Amino acid sequence: MKKWRIYILIILFLIGGFFKKSCGGTMSLQEIGKSRNIHTSHTKKIADSLFNLASKCQDTQKYQQSLTLFQASLDLYRLINDEKKIGDCFNYMAITYYYKGDNSKIIPFFEKGAVIFKKIGNKKGLAAILNNIGSAYNSQGNYTKALDYYRQASSIFEEIGEKENSAVAAQNIGLIYSKGKDYSDAMKYFNQSYIVYKKLNRQKRISQVLNSIGSIYLKKNEYGKAFKNLDQSLQLANRERDKELQIQALASLGDLFYEQSNYKKALPFFKLCLNYSNEIGYSQYQSETKVAIGHIMHRLAKYEQALDNCRNGLVLAKKIGAISIEKSGCDCLYQSYKALGRTQQALYYYEQANKFDDSLNLAETSNKIIGIEFLKRQLVDSLDHVKKEHTTQLKHQAEVQYREKQRNIIIITLCFILLIAAGLWNRLNYTRKSRAALAVEKDRSEALLLNILPEEIANELKENGRVNARDYNLVSILFTDFKSFTQTAEKMSPQSLVEEINICFRAFDLITETYQIEKIKTIGDAYMAAGGIPNADENSLKNIVLAGLAMQEFMAQRFVENQAMGHPAFEMRLGIHAGPIVAGIVGVKKFQYDVWGDTVNTASRMESNSQVGKVNISDTLYQFIKHEDCFRFEGRGHIHAKGKGDMAMYFVEKSCAPEVVA
Repeated sequence: MKKWRIYILIILFLIGGFFKKSCGGTMSLQEIGKSRNIHTSHTKKIADSLFNLASKCQDTQKYQQSLTLFQASLDLYRLINDEKKIGDCFNYMAITYYYKGDNSKIIPFFEKGAVIFKKIGNKKGLAAILNNIGSAYNSQGNYTKALDYYRQASSIFEEIGEKENSAVAAQNIGLIYSKGKDYSDAMKYFNQSYIVYKKLNRQKRISQVLNSIGSIYLKKNEYGKAFKNLDQSLQLANRERDKELQIQALASLGDLFYEQSNYKKALPFFKLCLNYSNEIGYSQYQSETKVAIGHIMHRLAKYEQALDNCRNGLVLAKKIGAISIEKSGCDCLYQSYKALGRTQQALYYYEQANKFDDSLNLAETSNKIIGIEFLKRQLVDSLDHVKKEHTTQLKHQAEVQYREKQRNIIIITLCFILLIAAGLWNRLNYTRKSRAALAVEKDRSEALLLNILPEEIANELKENGRVNARDYNLVSILFTDFKSFTQTAEKMSPQSLVEEINICFRAFDLITETYQIEKIKTIGDAYMAAGGIPNADENSLKNIVLAGLAMQEFMAQRFVENQAMGHPAFEMRLGIHAGPIVAGIVGVKKFQYDVWGDTVNTASRMESNSQVGKVNISDTLYQFIKHEDCFRFEGRGHIHAKGKGDMAMYFVEKSCAPEVVA
């Protein structure tokens, strides 16, 4: 119902007082379209106005508003059966989803538009959408499908005499050949497009294709030619003041100098590239550039800056599902943490990087399939040459057979000798391989143990086979719990429920690591963490409150995102208390590090008496941190807590944006 009201308000705003008397405030969109006082031409004008406004929102990166307005114009076009504009709406909505990084909706919306244009015989619109579908598959790494759609688009553009668009499709085909490492054919298509753009004086297109040509020379290690083309591309992009073209050229120039190990010269290009990416709000460019800067900082031994950039780039890459960027970001974080001697974090990102190997191997397989397709095409193109070769082979067949008999005798003898040698070598090599395999398994086991237990506790367990319980005088305990979990979960499938909880708890894990507190365990929808163990830390009380505020900030942002997509969303309570505890390992199978004591029970009461979106702390913790400038407190008075009686409690909020206290 809210959606219809938004549409009605937009329409009333656009047409002013024309419908003031006839519409009122309660007419539905369908009633407006059918009203005797509104002709089809008027409805079309309204729809066109909404469509144009949506396009402007798209250009200014207001993507959610853009989608809402496109949907409103789509509904109106459907009322008047304007199928051409319906197809345009689907096309533009798919492009908006592309900019948002919502990969699940890009291709379905393009395909809806393609069906409409095919139905009404609009070949230009159909070809444009086929080209866009190719670009969507290209960005997802499905190069075989991308190539197929680019070829369909190119064929239709040529058929209807669209020279410029045909050149665009040819350029896209060149990009696929480039990814298939067929640089010769890639260059052929790029040059073909360049000639057309030059004749039509399309400066932006020329900048794009020069960037592509320069990238080919870079891959072939012809750095002089690469710089010449990339520099021309950047000059044209600057002249046209096109941010996206500037980003592409700057990134390519940064890659050029990085490949030559000239990191100081590469850095300014990537920094300017990041500034432009932030201006247009394109997540793909932002994540890629931040990770690239992180790699450069690592090479320059500025490890903390490398960590900051790679962490930020990794968060964006995960959001848009860019696997190759996630892999690169994890590699950078592993190397930087390793250089800083922070072994636990280094091992974590080493494992994360390895998880992406299978996905990247699939992409490599896709490239090999493309390579096979290129080979087939080349064989077809050289059919005459193959026939001549076949005739020559027939003439020499008898001679070849005789030589093959002699060769087979020699091969059998050599194989026998090689088998004996191989047996001896395998025997000698067996021990070395066994030791290497044992070492790998040991490293994996130790990495897994460190993922379950704190490093100090894990070392004690390995040395003694057991861990003694320890008393701690002052430890902070944090509890979280989702409000109305059961009712919200009933609205979700089991798979989506587990995925949503996993997203939240993964974020919490990163937050606890950032603020150097220890995750204890999760129980259902509850999350428990502790500060000041296994090693005492004077800053743990402040850090655990910062961690709690960061968790609530994440949940608030996640709630807004899920609501916008129409998905069920969780809200969370959070409570913290500080005091003495006992910590140790429970059990001998599936053991875990746990904590006990009245402090734990009190922290649980802080959580259950908290409110959604708030961080509730006890009076004990308040007395320790009340002088911290970065916090603002709201006294709640004495509140009855189950099993504890009346207890003083406080809500805490940020009064600044503090950094983590190490």
